[in-house]
Amino acid sequence: MAQLATELIKLNNLQLAGKLVSDELLLGIHASKRSGSGTEFEQYRHYEPGDDPKRIDWKLYARTDKHLVRESATESNLQIRFVLDLSGSMNYTEGAVSRLDYAKILMASLAYLGYRQSDQLSLYGLQNGAVQTLVPSGKGAFQKVLYALQKAEASGQWLNERPKFPEFGHKQKELLILVSDFLQVGEEWLQLIKALANPRREIVIFQVLGDQEIDFKMSGFYRFKDLETGKEIELQAESVREQFQQAATQYLQKLEEALRIPHVRLIRVKLSDPIAMILKDFLAGRKI
Repeated sequence: MAQLATELIKLNNLQLAGKLVSDELLLGIHASKRSGSGTEFEQYRHYEPGDDPKRIDWKLYARTDKHLVRESATESNLQIRFVLDLSGSMNYTEGAVSRLDYAKILMASLAYLGYRQSDQLSLYGLQNGAVQTLVPSGKGAFQKVLYALQKAEASGQWLNERPKFPEFGHKQKELLILVSDFLQVGEEWLQLIKALANPRREIVIFQVLGDQEIDFKMSGFYRFKDLETGKEIELQAESVREQFQQAATQYLQKLEEALRIPHVRLIRVKLSDPIAMILKDFLAGRKI
């Protein structure tokens, strides 16, 4: 049964939440090599949740009473860069699920899959018009990614219309996964994607939206607050419903058209969608 975001958030443990989601998936991200499958022995490391128990060196365990796993000198053929929107609108909450928490669990689940396949992982945050390198690629990146996600907070605006990211200058084949609401004042998010588009870089955008942000089935008076600027306005929902729904539909359609760029894929997600289901559809749609 698919794990709901509310249940996963209650765990307050991104590693466990990511494992629960990824364990529901039947497919890996791609056919890369895994640690331990090669012939050259490199090192021992401590057993971690998710490792195959068959890889434990039981003879060494008998001598040391420690669960150690043998790692071979295999290398992944893919670099996965996780890019998390940390602007204030990521704090939007519906049904006890915040967009930011949903994004964290989604990323933790994908990071777990990448870790299982020995991919190179790194994490970046986008906030106040700048890119922040939260976790560079390297040894132990998986645990560092989980820790950085757990601590990440959203605030401020993203208004960089001409982004420059020397951190993403890379000749190796890579997968860039961006999680955001992709709601923009001008075309700042579109400019970001255009700046990053590259034949050797597959870009996957998970646009996370609340059900009310799409359907707007609210009734009565509400005080609406811009989570990035702090501006507030009081409105009767019924008086603006039709106008809002039309504007939302037009914006989302225009966005889909604008993102029909080679090597770019947009996946629209609702906060009520089970994360495992979303990732199954994502993996099924990739050319593995």
